[in-house]
Amino acid sequence: MIHIEETTLIHAPIDRCFDLSRSVEVHLRSNIHSGEQALATGGVTTGLVGLHQRVTWRAKHFGIWQNLTSETTALQAPTYFQVTMVEGIFRSMQADHIFRAISPTFTEMKDVFRIAAPLPLLGLLAELLFLRRYMLNLLRERNAVIKRVAESPAEWQRYLPDTQTRIITE
Repeated sequence: MIHIEETTLIHAPIDRCFDLSRSVEVHLRSNIHSGEQALATGGVTTGLVGLHQRVTWRAKHFGIWQNLTSETTALQAPTYFQVTMVEGIFRSMQADHIFRAISPTFTEMKDVFRIAAPLPLLGLLAELLFLRRYMLNLLRERNAVIKRVAESPAEWQRYLPDTQTRIITE
């Protein structure tokens, strides 16, 4: 099993960082290179993902189109949410997203990923050879997009046009 931790400091308020991290559109923007899409298969395809909501992602990784359905399995706004794979290529995958306000205008975003590749013996080999680095690069790319959008003077408003009507189901 792969365990990845990554911390990103963002010059933006905690609520903005938290919501951008749950935005389907921001996620898609951070994975544009893989042709990622949110499929309309009974889950969320736009907006902010809330508690117990699912998203089925379709993307090309390692030259193969794959679907992965994730569910937000825990949510405590604006400091924490957890996403768990419910269907997909991995044996298991879970991500904890933790937010801490350093000040009113600075947020620490910490991501903790646990991923187990399929096929125990071959999966372990894949984890050792390339999967950890690949997943870490995807995470860093995602965080760079969140940081850039959150820190922009106006771009974040395209993804969070009305912060008074946020969808958070607790």
